Amino acid sequence: MSWWFILVLAAGCYACKVIGLVVLGGRVLPPVVERCLALIPAAMISALVVLNTFSTGHDLTIDARAAGVGAAVVAAWRKAPFIAVIVIGAAVTAGVRAMS
Repeated sequence: MSWWFILVLAAGCYACKVIGLVVLGGRVLPPVVERCLALIPAAMISALVVLNTFSTGHDLTIDARAAGVGAAVVAAWRKAPFIAVIVIGAAVTAGVRAMS
């Protein structure tokens, strides 16, 4: 991949953001749209976590990563500190990989 290609992609991304600001800059969005837009970051993060947890290439797999994410979810649900959630997820993943 060349640097020119990366620069063109970066310029394209920046142009998309600027066009959005120019088109919607002075307008007030309806409350329904604002509520939906507020949920997009959580949905994107969830989708990325699921994709990276349950896929290997083009195949779906259930392995140690699923156990680690499950343990981290339980720790977060029990309101553990953020660093503890990460350490618990990594430790469970490593433990399951060590056992198999």
